[in-house]
Amino acid sequence: MNEYDIVLRPIITEKSTLLKENGNQYVFEVHRDANKIEIKKAVEKLFKVKVLSVQISVVEGKKKRLGRFFGKRPDWKKAIVKLSPKDKIGIFEGA
Repeated sequence: MNEYDIVLRPIITEKSTLLKENGNQYVFEVHRDANKIEIKKAVEKLFKVKVLSVQISVVEGKKKRLGRFFGKRPDWKKAIVKLSPKDKIGIFEGA
């Protein structure tokens, strides 16, 4: 797996924006099989920043219903990445 397969997309919500402003933490959707070490290396290589820590959690997919049929969205993994104070990631800054 290369770094583009590990980091799938940034998560931009109100909560992730507060994390970015207050703690220099960024939130990404990552591959289900990726571990903390792989995520750290991928973010450092993709964005050329220094990662201090990584927190991961598996988000359970929502249950959905269409008429009488029930289904479920797939589970996904999210990573909260804390950067060193001098580093920033441009895609979150609008650059």
